[in-house]
Amino acid sequence: MHTHQLLMIEDDERLANMVSEYLAQSGLQVSHMADGASGLAALQEPANGQSPDLVILDLMLPDLDGLEVCRRIRTLSGAAAQVPILMLTAKGDPMDRVIGLEVGADDYLPKPFEPRELLARIRAILRRRVDGGSAAAPASQVLRFGSLEIDRDARAVTISGKAADLTSYQFDLLVTLAERAGRVLSRDQIMEAVRGRELEAFDRSIDVHMGRIRAAIEADAKNPRRILTVRGVGYVFAKQQD
Repeated sequence: MHTHQLLMIEDDERLANMVSEYLAQSGLQVSHMADGASGLAALQEPANGQSPDLVILDLMLPDLDGLEVCRRIRTLSGAAAQVPILMLTAKGDPMDRVIGLEVGADDYLPKPFEPRELLARIRAILRRRVDGGSAAAPASQVLRFGSLEIDRDARAVTISGKAADLTSYQFDLLVTLAERAGRVLSRDQIMEAVRGRELEAFDRSIDVHMGRIRAAIEADAKNPRRILTVRGVGYVFAKQQD
């Protein structure tokens, strides 16, 4: 059975030790780095050659702030650039969370947090990596809409043969919509399908992710033709596309 390897980039050693011990009880192995530079180095040259399955990244670090670390992770080469990132943010500061999602984080958790919720978030992210967030995938693993191709096996998206840059979570959101092309989905339905839990009150992170997806796959993100907003309801993926 595969033991999931996590990398925690957090300068609070007491918190890191507590999290590591708690997650170890659920079979998750945590490596800890106390600053951004060390965390980036651990990603580029992982111990025993095994890249982490997920990064827990604190927003406030002594050298580089978490947003900059997140940006740099997304510019790395190979599997390191695609590693899911769970960002720990200051409670009551929604702007930091929005910016974190915009620069490539897959999810966020405000401090202080319950260890059980952290574990639930981690499990949800890791589960999405295994099953792609799809409850019932059709026989063909490649979805095609005009020049847009979504390869669920390779977890890759291309536009006219050119790769589109999406995080793991954004890929799952896109697949969720594309598999239901022509059907209007509320934010709650989308988040439930992908994250496996109901949308939190006042959680607008879905809109941030949709903006990033549009920027990656639309010719004009301000006038989208693939992912359309249905005012007061949610989103719909257009069946007919160029």
